[in-house]
Amino acid sequence: MRFIHGINRLKLKAKLWAIPALAIFGATGALAGACGNNSIEIRQNGVQAEFSIELAITPAEQAQGLMFRESMPPFNGMLFINERPRQVSFWMKNTLISLDMLFIDETGVVKTLKHSATPLDTTGIPGGDNIQYVLEINGGVANMLGLSEGAELRYIGFNQENAIWPCE
Repeated sequence: MRFIHGINRLKLKAKLWAIPALAIFGATGALAGACGNNSIEIRQNGVQAEFSIELAITPAEQAQGLMFRESMPPFNGMLFINERPRQVSFWMKNTLISLDMLFIDETGVVKTLKHSATPLDTTGIPGGDNIQYVLEINGGVANMLGLSEGAELRYIGFNQENAIWPCE
C-alpha cells in the first residue's frame, strides 16, 4: 500500500480513479514502511506520499533505466544514484511511458522537476548542477500531488547527516 497525507479527499478521489490500491489518510495518520531500502517518501505543502522504488546505481543500470517498459505500477519509480553531486541530463530514448523526473540534491531537495516527459523523445532534459539523485515516477503523478521544486525526500540511502528530512 502507498499512502498520501494531507490531500483533500474529495478532490483527490476523482484524480485517483486509476489508482485503486492507494490508501488515503488524514494528515495525522502514520506512514508505514518509512525509510526502507525499497521505498522513498516525498513531502511538500502538507502532502506526503510513499513510492516503491527500484535502484539504478551502476552505469549499466542507469543506461537501461525504465527503457522498453510498457507500464509501471502506480506509486512505483526508479531512483538513480550518482556517486557525487554533478550536472545531469536525461532523455526518453526507448522509454515507452511518460515520466515525471525529479532532480534531487545531496540533501534530498528537488531542484528541478520535469513533468510528463514525452515517451521516445531524444531531446535532452537538463536536471541542473549539483544533482545527486533522480527519481522517475509515472507521468502526471507529481502534478496530481502538487509537487514542485523544493519538495523534500526521505530515503535510507541518503547521507543522514546532510539530509533535510532524515530517517528516524
